[in-house]
Amino acid sequence: MTFDLSNFPRVGLAHLPTPFEPLNALSEHLGGPKIWAKRDDCTGLAGGGNKTRKLEFLIGDALSKGADTIVTVGATQSNHVRQSVAAAAKVGLKAEVLLERAVIRDEAYANNGNIMLDHLLGAKVHECDASADLNLDGQLFAMKLAEQGHTPYFIPMGGSSVVGALGYTSCIFELMDDADNNGINIDGIVHASSSQGTQAGLLAGLIAAESTIPVYGISVGRDQTELSAMVLELTEQTLEYAGLTKTIDSSSVICSDKFCAPGYGEPNSGMIEAVQLCAQLEGVLLDPVYTGKAMAGLISMIRDGQFKQDQNIVFIHTGGQTALHAYPSIFKG
Repeated sequence: MTFDLSNFPRVGLAHLPTPFEPLNALSEHLGGPKIWAKRDDCTGLAGGGNKTRKLEFLIGDALSKGADTIVTVGATQSNHVRQSVAAAAKVGLKAEVLLERAVIRDEAYANNGNIMLDHLLGAKVHECDASADLNLDGQLFAMKLAEQGHTPYFIPMGGSSVVGALGYTSCIFELMDDADNNGINIDGIVHASSSQGTQAGLLAGLIAAESTIPVYGISVGRDQTELSAMVLELTEQTLEYAGLTKTIDSSSVICSDKFCAPGYGEPNSGMIEAVQLCAQLEGVLLDPVYTGKAMAGLISMIRDGQFKQDQNIVFIHTGGQTALHAYPSIFKG
């Protein structure tokens, strides 16, 4: 099953298709449904992650518009920024990034993990204090670069735009092939939801495929009401941008904010358990900010009996394990 996105500029950056594998030991440990991992941590670009799918379209769009510099924004330990900088390096673009010091933990958080890799990959890194509108700050910064004679291309936080969301609209058809190749029906998809581009792309893809598989977005920082509204809006915009004359029912946007406390980038016991279980039972590394909290959500749903024992649930591993090095005090043993 395919979906034609050939009219949109795209650059090959990701190792696709990514692996699709059962987490047998974890499934047995939880005594619940069969959990499958879509290993988008294996996309290959500077440590991999879900943003690489989005960047194939974003970088393609940037090059089609004659950009010479990528400008993007994120938190200190942004996985999106790391992959954006790597993508820029790969295609010969400069990268200037604005990192928000919204989470202040310790020296390791401020200097290790993703931010260390941003510098290694050649980005010009700028930092700012907590911002009321980081995307606006980034756009204003890009305008200054334009005034200086550069041709910047601004990528919003998380690559979450109609262009970036196409990466996960396309991914749905890859997932359908995975299911067919393994002789299963997918009964649910669980993933970390933050800047809404991944969830919006998945929902747009499912609508294009005329599928009713539920998608559960586990918020890693936003109130679920706010996040749901943002996902719904971006899904509608993505459907229109992709030329799909279809609509989305707001009831299909499912978000939960039960697993993000005490806040974005801040550890909690559920996340720690999830990271440890996946590492020790499956040899799979999750991250403290996104996939750890998303897996904590999936574990909680299984324990609450939300899924049947004979169902097949897909966990989209969106990457981010490079950020583990910024949290040594949590996982050092």
